[in-house]
Amino acid sequence: MSRQIRLVVNPSAGKGRALELLPEVAGTLRDGGVSLEILLSRDFAEAQSMARRAIGDGVDVLAVMGGDGMMHLGVNTSATAHLSGGSRTTLGLIPAGSGNDLCRGIGLDPQDAVAAAAVIAAGYSRAIDLARVGDTYVGAVLATGFDALVNRRANQMPWPKGSTRYALAVMAELRVFSPLQYRLTLDGEVREQEAMLVAVGNTSSYGGGMRICPTADPYDGLLDVTIIHPVGRLKLLRLFPETYSGRFVRDPCVEQLRVREVVVEGAGLVGFGDGEMVGAAPLRVCCVPRALPVFIPNG
Repeated sequence: MSRQIRLVVNPSAGKGRALELLPEVAGTLRDGGVSLEILLSRDFAEAQSMARRAIGDGVDVLAVMGGDGMMHLGVNTSATAHLSGGSRTTLGLIPAGSGNDLCRGIGLDPQDAVAAAAVIAAGYSRAIDLARVGDTYVGAVLATGFDALVNRRANQMPWPKGSTRYALAVMAELRVFSPLQYRLTLDGEVREQEAMLVAVGNTSSYGGGMRICPTADPYDGLLDVTIIHPVGRLKLLRLFPETYSGRFVRDPCVEQLRVREVVVEGAGLVGFGDGEMVGAAPLRVCCVPRALPVFIPNG
């Protein structure tokens, strides 16, 4: 019997790029000898309902196609079902948005939806770790400082689309930003300090390829924590381009840690996970090892 794949698509992702790529993606999946059903969602609530129904129906594969919001939806719907013991469905991720950081973090080409479909068709999967914040699961990175404020500002900007919007949001936020007061509990060790940001990574990047936790590994059972200690605005601006290569970590103002759990507290702090608002501090973030089977490139 061929595998059953339920593909939930955000047709507006990537300014309509998802819909343009869908015929080739569908063809690649069907060439793998699967039984494919395609569902086009009109909004988040409908996509979530479609994903939950797919898992409830017991399909072999739930595939989500779109931007980071769809990846976050797929991860949370699937992880909730898996960790309650009620699912045998494997998650497939097909990037068609502008960021695609979770896809990047598990070895998929973030710009190649068809190649991601071929990975699903090939059928190789592995259970990845996730970060859990309350009832929410984060596949990539949780931002809690300057980066979270930039994320919030970028989400409110109607134009431009893609990573350019994030860069503009950085410039706008930088003009009014000052260091934030944190209380961090890192595997039980408490410290109080000021910082520009504290990012907690299950995988390496956010913001469309900014490698804020460059050595994060979604299979090691740990979370990477990057702390940028207080610096001047010009210094932070100079560090920004180096986040794309990860070279910024060589600067003395950057501290990196690995933990199983971190609690982030501080007045006015908010958390964004996978580009989505998670909530206000306090934020308890813990690693859930091998939480979710996901299709990845073999080898």
